[in-house]
Amino acid sequence: MSYRRTIKLVCGFAGGSAVLVVAAAAAESHGYFGDTQGERSGQWSRFNILQAAQPATWSTGNHTVASTGHAWDFNWDKRDPSPLFTNGKKKENTSEDPSSEQENGKPKATRNILFIRHSQYNLSGNGDHERILTPLGREQAEFTGQRLAALGLKYDIMVYSTMARATETANIISKYLPGVELVSCDLLREGAPIEPVPPVNHWKPDAVQYHEDGARIEAAFRRYIHRADPKQKEDSYEIIVCHANVIRYFVCRALQFPPEGWLRMGLNNGSITWLTVRPSGRVALRTLGDSGFMPPDKLTRT
Repeated sequence: MSYRRTIKLVCGFAGGSAVLVVAAAAAESHGYFGDTQGERSGQWSRFNILQAAQPATWSTGNHTVASTGHAWDFNWDKRDPSPLFTNGKKKENTSEDPSSEQENGKPKATRNILFIRHSQYNLSGNGDHERILTPLGREQAEFTGQRLAALGLKYDIMVYSTMARATETANIISKYLPGVELVSCDLLREGAPIEPVPPVNHWKPDAVQYHEDGARIEAAFRRYIHRADPKQKEDSYEIIVCHANVIRYFVCRALQFPPEGWLRMGLNNGSITWLTVRPSGRVALRTLGDSGFMPPDKLTRT
């Protein structure tokens, strides 16, 4: 087998690894492929090198990572009307026409939920009332408001956390979205949703904080993250201004990822995270922590 053909095989099996190509070339030049013992011996030597270049889990005809086996739960928000029926027959307390009732109970519109992380705030403030936005934070909120307006979407509502930094961020953004209803919500306050895996050394809340905050943040998820009501005919666009821990937890829950992985994500201040919830129950993450609309020198993550 020629040197050139050997290199092609190495590239084909090992993904073009430069290290393996160099090793093969060196072996060829020193006769380590066994040319002095005949072509057949050389072929087997080359085959052993190529075989060693393959990943340990590689097998013929199987080039994909094995599935985890976790199936997508289409009824994760408990809004699928089909469980009301069995084999096309309606259960008790349903209408005379099961197929019609089932069809009328299905969501028909897509919900677009845009999460905004609050802007930079005064970390040294004594209590929430003093943890207001910094001058840079207010500037970041202006950029976010301008970006949301530039998207040209018909926003239905803006819900915001009652913590000072989120409330102030929402009020600044609202200047660019006249006519959009503003609603506050205590459930969206910052907290510790669930103990993160892997753990971190710089942040270790007590177990009782996870217990209390986790229940509240999960309640917020169930209130705001779900399919559209069957009566909703058009797609909706909703804004939720809150906090990094809340947004990261929501993303994991909505995508049916392990929720304890929430702390593996990072979000800039004033960034936009966009989730879509389809009528079928499918969920897609369109953007995570988008802050590309801000100048680089305005970006922070505090």
